[in-house]
Amino acid sequence: MWPILLGLFTVFALLGILFWYACTVPSSQVFGPALVRGPADGKRLTLTFDDGPAAPFTEQILDILRDCRVPATFFVCGKNVERHPEITRRIHAEGHTLGNHTYSHPHLYFRSRKEIVEEIDRAQQVIHKTTGQYPDLFRPPYGARWFGLLPVLRERGLRLVQWSDTGYDWMRGTEDIVRAALKNLRPGSVILLHDGHDVRPGKEVNRANTVEALPAIIDGARKAGFTFVPIDDFLHSL
Repeated sequence: MWPILLGLFTVFALLGILFWYACTVPSSQVFGPALVRGPADGKRLTLTFDDGPAAPFTEQILDILRDCRVPATFFVCGKNVERHPEITRRIHAEGHTLGNHTYSHPHLYFRSRKEIVEEIDRAQQVIHKTTGQYPDLFRPPYGARWFGLLPVLRERGLRLVQWSDTGYDWMRGTEDIVRAALKNLRPGSVILLHDGHDVRPGKEVNRANTVEALPAIIDGARKAGFTFVPIDDFLHSL
């Protein structure tokens, strides 16, 4: 009896690990294709920022990107776009790419198709109203995927973008952010940083460390021979 129970426990544990991997790990392709890393030809990187826009951090990041002549992609939350339409228009006007990061930044785990659709469509409408552009890229909050997400994205012509490298800037100081972001860079790396706040009341986050780390990340990557490119350069591999 005990060997049977142990065997069943092992099977369910393995299934649980597989399920966790499928839903949570950024590189997972179980639910469908996602851009995690660009082509390995050439030493090219792309920068992405999540959760914005937010004052003053997005504006400070835009200043740095402008001065360093670096393109980036901003996966924005619809609610934050409503708070800061002028910053969103600046992102668009300065030639950076805008992506959909849902309206209110929820975990998509256990969400119904209707809830997923509402989060994505509401963000699309807000971004379009603000900039005249409908994004064609989507990144789920926390990188979390759930059943039904990929069909919803396909219906809307949205491509799923994850990441290969991150500075862990939601939990680290400036020097550690720089080290983490540069540690494992390879050709095609998609770097995740954050410029914005959690959209929930009372949950605002200070992104000053990210702002402070960004010039050193750009400089370190360039000294290692990498070039920053728009994310469009990588999308043909998706």
